[in-house]
Amino acid sequence: MKLRFKYTLPVLAAALSVNAARAQFNVKGTVALDNGDKAIGATLRLLRSGEVATTDADGNFTLHSSHATDRLVAAYIGFRSDTIDVTAANANALAIVLREEVQQVSEVVVKGRVANTLKSRIATVQTEKINYEELTRAACCNLSESFETNASVDVSYSDAATGAKQIRLLGLPGTYVQMLTENVPNFRGAASLFGLDYVPAPWMESIQVSKGSASVRNGYESVTGQINVEYKKPMKAAPLTLNLFASDAGRMEGNADAAIRLSKHLSTGLFAHYSRDKQSHDADGDGFLDLPLTEQFNVFNRWFYNRKNYVSQVGVKLIHETRENGQTAHATPARPGDPLYRIDIRTLRGEVFTKNGYVLDDEANRSVALILAGSFHKQDATYGAIPYDLRQSNVYANLLFDTDLGVKHKISTGLSLNMDRTEQTSNYFADDPAFLRLRTEWTAGAFAEYTWKPMRNLDIMAGLRADRHNEYGAFVTPRLHLHYTPIEALSVRASVGKGYRSVNVFVENNFLFASNRVRNLSVAPDLRMESAWNWGASLTGYLPIAGQELTLSAEYYQTDFQNQVVADVMTDAHGVRFYNLDGRAYARNIQLEAAYTFFKALDVRAAWRWTDAKETYNGRLMEKPLTNRYKGLLTVGYRTPRYGWQLDATAQFNGAGSMPTPDAARPLWEPTFDPYTMLGAQVTKRFKKMSVYLGAENLLNFKQAHPIVASSDPWGNDFDATMVWGPVHGRKIYAGLRWSL
Repeated sequence: MKLRFKYTLPVLAAALSVNAARAQFNVKGTVALDNGDKAIGATLRLLRSGEVATTDADGNFTLHSSHATDRLVAAYIGFRSDTIDVTAANANALAIVLREEVQQVSEVVVKGRVANTLKSRIATVQTEKINYEELTRAACCNLSESFETNASVDVSYSDAATGAKQIRLLGLPGTYVQMLTENVPNFRGAASLFGLDYVPAPWMESIQVSKGSASVRNGYESVTGQINVEYKKPMKAAPLTLNLFASDAGRMEGNADAAIRLSKHLSTGLFAHYSRDKQSHDADGDGFLDLPLTEQFNVFNRWFYNRKNYVSQVGVKLIHETRENGQTAHATPARPGDPLYRIDIRTLRGEVFTKNGYVLDDEANRSVALILAGSFHKQDATYGAIPYDLRQSNVYANLLFDTDLGVKHKISTGLSLNMDRTEQTSNYFADDPAFLRLRTEWTAGAFAEYTWKPMRNLDIMAGLRADRHNEYGAFVTPRLHLHYTPIEALSVRASVGKGYRSVNVFVENNFLFASNRVRNLSVAPDLRMESAWNWGASLTGYLPIAGQELTLSAEYYQTDFQNQVVADVMTDAHGVRFYNLDGRAYARNIQLEAAYTFFKALDVRAAWRWTDAKETYNGRLMEKPLTNRYKGLLTVGYRTPRYGWQLDATAQFNGAGSMPTPDAARPLWEPTFDPYTMLGAQVTKRFKKMSVYLGAENLLNFKQAHPIVASSDPWGNDFDATMVWGPVHGRKIYAGLRWSL
């Protein structure tokens, strides 16, 4: 009897363990809405196992069942819930479509409410998605105007002459943000100044903003975060869409896009854009145009092929733009015989990409993908007496392999190559040894990213890159992310990681040519690669109140530079110096945000951000100039019960900050700038297939007084158009039409 029991117990335990293993299975799939949109943030719950998850930015989800059979409930606000019986046999590739609560009326279709700005509940990296509906709440003509209702990203003018705009994220300029289109690095180098204007808003499906150190999959250049633009997809976009826009300032814009489904597997998208702003304005009477005169043609064609386990995408884009600014015809020369100061910039840019993926094992999520991209950028410019011509070509390749290693483990590996060839010419800088006529850079690298899920409510993602740059040698990029959900209503995230950046001083800063500081420009001969650590944490809570969800979030991020190429405009009021950091440089950010929908019709979002950014200039740790110390944001959106009318309003409260150090003996500007408030409002009337809108920007008509220093004498040493900290134009009234087939 003892012998029989001795052998029976292990056999029984083994049998139970085998049965338990068989009972455990993954539940994976996608959730979509019946209008074709992805259900981002939908809630999935396994009734027997008790596990809960939400869909990511692509509508995907993964759960783990600990029973042989289970019941899956999919829920989304404003849509009917769906319940599905799942087993190991049918749970590997679920495709769930949720139907809206729809009421048909004479003019419009009343639909369930979908949040316009979504913070992913399940993504390991803190990610915020801005969808197309959010982009229509304000005068959003292109990517540079897409963040008016967003608390995390600021967009401001680099100068008051060229119209160049720059993003700020976590208190630092956009050069430290990795810009992506369709998850392909873009708008680097030559395109960094005006690239935000190259993406028309009506073309965009969504924008994803990731803060802190991002995934190593896309490279090493992300320091403060990533911004990825997703264009409309031809397989699910409307067959034809038209968008027209006009403002009282003389800007006119037209956009059209078409989605053509050629077969079950093949589709193509055609996009066209034209904008023109040729009306001269000099409201402050300083003799210079308030805004540049611009004209842009932009066309894009993308193809999508999907068959069984293979997916392929190809895209081609072409942009032509002209920009003119300078003194108006009525300007009075400071000295007899002085010519009028003119700025003329002409740009031609081409882009091409292809993305190919093959699923090797669907059950194990095993796949291989190859991304290839290239671009050519040609810019011919004149800044007063400074000619500057620029040619830059880029080639990018990324080979990726992904696979699950069981239920709790996932690994991604890959190889990448990035090459830049930059050619610049200017007689003005011909004798400057730092002005390289030709520079060729290439970086080859390999990466691995491991995701571990030790518990159902804990995700840990560790990434490591090893790259070699032809000028700077080898370097390593480590990154670590953690996502913990102690309870369903609370998400905790933390991250730490390193980023690097190669600097092209003249290419990235040619807006400084609209300042006579360049007469006293110096560049150190031994500029090193920039490197910085970014670390931070965030808390996001979801509280059910009166049938709606109150979202509360708090976050802290800090960036510490090991080396930075300092653009010093603090030491000399009439010059600019570029040199390696010798001391500390950092940026700290705290942001608080709350969002709630009242009465199922009134969306309110409020946020407050505090920034402390300092850098060592010539041995002194000083506040970074032209950076707001705080920002407050309040957005309100109201939809009538039948969704026929929509009212939106936005208030931005921009804090004070420091200016570049003025001349102590003859100051031409104040050492600081004051806080200011910006208000905007828009009303939209929706019909069944069309909407018309009327709105206003800068309702308080606030303008920075005399943004161009010494504008009366642009040929003198004091002339400077880069002292911009606020809006350079006053109130704007605009109207537009959106039509979809």
